[in-house]
Amino acid sequence: MRHKLGKPKLLDGARVYLSGPMDFVASREQEMKHGWRNRVGEFLRELGMVVFDPWAKPEVRGLHDYGREGMDTAKVRKKWTFKQGPKYAKKRASLTGRFWQTLHIDLRMVDTADFLVAYCPTNIYSVGTPHEIALARLEHKPVLFVSPPIRFPTLKRLKRHLKRNRDEPGAEMLESFIAETGVKDNPKGIPSLWYMPLVGGESFFDGFGFRPYIKTFEWERTPLDDYEDSYKIRNPLLPFLERLNRELPQAWDNRLNRFVVNDDWLLWHLKEQRIGALIEGPAGKAF
Repeated sequence: MRHKLGKPKLLDGARVYLSGPMDFVASREQEMKHGWRNRVGEFLRELGMVVFDPWAKPEVRGLHDYGREGMDTAKVRKKWTFKQGPKYAKKRASLTGRFWQTLHIDLRMVDTADFLVAYCPTNIYSVGTPHEIALARLEHKPVLFVSPPIRFPTLKRLKRHLKRNRDEPGAEMLESFIAETGVKDNPKGIPSLWYMPLVGGESFFDGFGFRPYIKTFEWERTPLDDYEDSYKIRNPLLPFLERLNRELPQAWDNRLNRFVVNDDWLLWHLKEQRIGALIEGPAGKAF
């Protein structure tokens, strides 16, 4: 049965930024071509939204290709050096100058967006994502934070294999590797304690929930689908976004001990004109 989305309502014309790791993912090529941003972006455009995707940055007037990233962008990072002297300072400055453009345009998109969707698996190192989330929350913008369960089944199988074959040196090396890398299961997808107060308790999701929408959007199956099928998603993001198009979410008030209006959700009502735009007030009156 095909799932049908409602017509654009509250989210019509709203702007969203898609935040999440890009540098230290398993494959930048796969992330760019088949990553979660492609599906979530398509889903939100269907609801009438303007989607800011750092893989497909908008053109900047007068600054061609400003801050754009590609599959090979991270390779330039290998030119970094800690050596001292004018020659090496020049090399570092060329890198910081180049990547300043990326930082600048990504943060400007965050600043322009009405809210963020952030994918933050706890096993992937990221710096830009926390920066973007912090900026959005400083501006009291909602951040919809996806933190999936993290499991390493291959690691468990390897441990069993080494134990079954009585490979004690191999088992010792594996334990040393785990200690050196910090590989750690997070089977409930529990986010960082710092993120909890920063983002707010009602804005966390343990998966995207792609399954009900795959036929509607004719998405090709990816490893992420296999992963989401491997566990029960308690609070999926996409159905929340579909509801958000109809009504704004509430926030829990610890003092009143009940749900209250969440005034972080400020979605502008802009009436497009041939030149510029008007902000509509009560009863459709323009200011």
